[in-house]
Amino acid sequence: MTRERHCLPLVRAEIDTYSQPVVFMHQDCHVCRAEGFRALTRVRIACGGRSVIASLNVVTGAGWLGPEAAALSDAAWAALRPRLGDMGQFSHPELPEAASLIRAKVYGERLHQAQFATIIKDAMAHRLSDLDLAAFVTACAGEHLSTCETIALTRAMQEAGRSLEWGEGPVLDKHCVGGLPGNRTTPIVVAIAAAAGLVIPKTSSRAITSPSGTADTMEVMAPVALDTAAMRKVVEAQGGCIVWGGALRLSPADDILIRIERPLDFDSDGQLIASILSKKAAAGSDRVVIDIPVGPTAKVRSENAAEALSARLRATAREIGLDLAIHVSDGSQPVGYGIGPALEAMDVLKVLRRTPDAPGDLRERALVLAGLLLEMSGETAGVERARVLLDSGAAEHRFMAICAAQGGFAEPAEAPYRIPVEAPRDGVITAIDNRLIARVAKLAGAPQQARAGVLLMARPGTLVQRGQPLFEIWAETPGELAYARDFANAQKEIFRIEVPK
Repeated sequence: MTRERHCLPLVRAEIDTYSQPVVFMHQDCHVCRAEGFRALTRVRIACGGRSVIASLNVVTGAGWLGPEAAALSDAAWAALRPRLGDMGQFSHPELPEAASLIRAKVYGERLHQAQFATIIKDAMAHRLSDLDLAAFVTACAGEHLSTCETIALTRAMQEAGRSLEWGEGPVLDKHCVGGLPGNRTTPIVVAIAAAAGLVIPKTSSRAITSPSGTADTMEVMAPVALDTAAMRKVVEAQGGCIVWGGALRLSPADDILIRIERPLDFDSDGQLIASILSKKAAAGSDRVVIDIPVGPTAKVRSENAAEALSARLRATAREIGLDLAIHVSDGSQPVGYGIGPALEAMDVLKVLRRTPDAPGDLRERALVLAGLLLEMSGETAGVERARVLLDSGAAEHRFMAICAAQGGFAEPAEAPYRIPVEAPRDGVITAIDNRLIARVAKLAGAPQQARAGVLLMARPGTLVQRGQPLFEIWAETPGELAYARDFANAQKEIFRIEVPK
């Protein structure tokens, strides 16, 4: 069989498959028939000295793609970079070595660093399908990664990317394990630390299972998709930055795993630790504060769970050379007033600008975390020093300078569509369900729609009357507004309201 029998001209499908290379071929295509390709088959495509392994989607009708060409998703097109009409050569890829290792993990075997490195290498080379990766993520969930395996996975993920260096002196970082809507302390902490003359090159992620990640919120106010050279210029000029880590490829394997975890809507302690600490080490940080909110509807539900997570974080950090401080905080209710990128940005700015309506809980949380970082750098009274930097306006000034250096500051905009959700009865609010209120914000469009989310109008301890607004849903389209409203109205325990005895 000649080489041409395995070739087809390549066209662009103009379909976003969320970083997964996908190839579309007609069921009557001669290559499909010759090679025995079926739907979801892993296919190797070579073109112009480059190659990619893609998942096959089969077109069955006489529609947009005939049997005479193959169409590439955005991710596959970016990997191959063909010119329109270039020929692609198709073949079966070799079975990835990682496949047997994932199977071993599914059946409970413990893996060492070299084996994790093989899985990471094959994942980054797109030799693993999303089904393979989902099996790996699931096999590592719960308590299925030991501390030794967590350390091994962290090292494998760190070594798969590149690491930054910042010269002499402490390099700071801060991270929250998540699960607490509105807990957007990072921009405030970075501003305070940088105003104190410290180095804090903060790389942040976009939302995985929440209505907003730090990068999503920061992007409302300034560009975050900086490359390494641009990031370095910001840090050299201002001492700190808040950028999206995905653009830097410091721990690229983590971005692949996050893509799988997002639709699954879970992550495990071991993978959470490997994700956090591999990125901190790769970013060049050596002193890190970790915030662990604990509450009945937070990601970490109990003090015992927080202690177990803290122990594994400390053990892993020690092995990879990070000085770690852990702050266990109250995760019983959302922080601030806003949930969603723009709404959280508004809260951040109110704290930095010291306005009378600034959320006090967000302010105090940020001061405590900034104080811990300052003390790790030699300050004796970190919280007091942080308070002076915030109250004097020095933190606000530094934050605005960081935004300008990253590409320019923009004020957060309000959503065009809003509707209140009212109290169904008189009583005292005794609790807010973090997961349900976050779900409302996501159904309203957050974080993809930056102005979407939830504005809290009442907090636990408040006496409310029937018909009084509890929160307001913000959306960018009427359809998303109605979808979120219907979900909110169907839930009985987003706000727990009890009659005073």
